[in-house]
Amino acid sequence: MILIADGGSTKTSWCLIDKNENKTLFNTEGYNPYFSDTTYIYNSLKRSLPKDLPLEQIEEVNYYGAGVHNEEKAKVISDAFKMIFVNAKIDIGHDLLAAARALLKNEKGFAAILGTGTNTCIYDGNDIVEHIDSLAYILGDEGSGCHIGKKLLGDYIRGYMPAEVRKEFWDTFKLTEDEILDNVYIKPLPNRFCASFSKFVYEVQSNKEYTRNLVKSSFEEFFKNLVSRYANYKEYSFNCIGSVAYNFKDILEEVATEYGMKLGNIVRSPIDDLVKFHQERFLSGK
Repeated sequence: MILIADGGSTKTSWCLIDKNENKTLFNTEGYNPYFSDTTYIYNSLKRSLPKDLPLEQIEEVNYYGAGVHNEEKAKVISDAFKMIFVNAKIDIGHDLLAAARALLKNEKGFAAILGTGTNTCIYDGNDIVEHIDSLAYILGDEGSGCHIGKKLLGDYIRGYMPAEVRKEFWDTFKLTEDEILDNVYIKPLPNRFCASFSKFVYEVQSNKEYTRNLVKSSFEEFFKNLVSRYANYKEYSFNCIGSVAYNFKDILEEVATEYGMKLGNIVRSPIDDLVKFHQERFLSGK
């Protein structure tokens, strides 16, 4: 049995493949090693993995996760997994590689993630060959759900938000300015907190022009500070994984066009294409 997982900062999508190639899909919370330690991950998995999952029969785990930037961060994840999947070979990779493999398969191209966080790369058909650091949610992550949420919350606290949107925000969340600041600066997982408001931005009914401009400004920063910094980026189509890219596809296409890129594959979650990639690789003996 093989287990494949795509882990963002908010959610992890899993697929179990048995010897007859039957698939079982399920989700857990996301595990970013910058915010979750080994003990937290272990306890969360013990609580949230399906009770009938045959843990001891799983021979291989291929996990791609947010925040897996080096061996130290990968070890945070792998140490937890080794206590859960006791007979399995554990392979921990970056979620950006999962995105590239899901979007581009064995073809060279540009791949990105726009979800809770942001990431970008040039992929050679097998591995990432160019990468500009997104700098995570405090210093960067332009275009992400967190970045959009920060813009919205800043407008709310500073009084820049249109009155009708402010009323809709209050009616939806009942959050005071002090409560927002506590969630951002004191409570755990502020990136998830900020990113959660991108759903509100998508669903706002009272002033679509305001929310569209907010999202567009975030995407413009994303293209200015990340995408356009790759040499010859206009030679590639823009391919992207993530709920933010998927939900705001029309705005994303508008900004991509302004920067001279054609829109390619835009996919909410990579898990289905990632499973196909690993199945094909397994059958080919690679």
